[in-house]
Amino acid sequence: MPEHADTTLIDIAGHPVPVLKGGLYERYRSNPPLSVIHQQAPELDLSWFKGLQKTQVDMGFASYSPNFYYQNSRITAVYTADLERLRALMPAEVLAQVQPLQVWPGRGLVALTAYSYDYCDNDSYNEIALSIITNTPGKSNFGPFTLVGQSLSKDFWGYVLKLPVNTELARVRGVVGYNLPKWLTPINRREDTAAVTYDILDAQTGKLDVLMRGRKLQGLSDEPELVTNSFTNLDHQGRLAYGYATSRQTAHASSMSADAVELVLGDGSLAQYIRELQLGRMLKYEYVPAFQSALYAPKPLAALHADN
Repeated sequence: MPEHADTTLIDIAGHPVPVLKGGLYERYRSNPPLSVIHQQAPELDLSWFKGLQKTQVDMGFASYSPNFYYQNSRITAVYTADLERLRALMPAEVLAQVQPLQVWPGRGLVALTAYSYDYCDNDSYNEIALSIITNTPGKSNFGPFTLVGQSLSKDFWGYVLKLPVNTELARVRGVVGYNLPKWLTPINRREDTAAVTYDILDAQTGKLDVLMRGRKLQGLSDEPELVTNSFTNLDHQGRLAYGYATSRQTAHASSMSADAVELVLGDGSLAQYIRELQLGRMLKYEYVPAFQSALYAPKPLAALHADN
């Protein structure tokens, strides 16, 4: 939220939440007409969203699904991590359905992604996602072969470990509506001609905890690419659930070079948590300076099996 912005309090599932006064969320509660978006940002191509249908849902509060993200950017780094540690961090009920992908003995994979949602149904915010890469529920886990299959189909599955955000609106919606591990902390994005850097501050001390710096890669592809990222977790009643987001990437590039991304860990709680994963080799870095996305409300995992 812009510094010194005018805010107003709204109620979401009993939580008083400050939101941007006159912003999209205060006025439309996740259902703004595309004509309004076009008026406010005529430079954006909204054609993809015109083919998506919103429906009213109860997520612990009244909302609409999918939630639209009109203008966004991200950087992602995929690292190897200690496999037994990853398994220990997943609930037994989830582990019975999906497992971390083993890329070689004793090593699984985690993805660390820094997002900037510059213009979306929830106004704007930054987010850091730390996730275990898993197989698809109900499908076999063949380790690296499963990873290759997901990469080819652009259909990735994971279990979300940590998800700090920098607005209370994003935190409450994520915790109540998706049962995701979100908390509120300052996340600052800065960029220069060579790189994009995210500074994640510790919520308790206010000190810099994690720094993630990703290179601005050359040779960007401007061929639109659809990517789906899904997660499995437990809902507030302890039942298996899943959710997903489909993204339309309009500018993107990747690298396997170790110097494409820099990760600096401080002394706070998130940095210590990452250390305990025993990160190893960085396998892939993705630079996506422009994408749009649609985030769908979670459903019982049984619904996924029924559809398949």
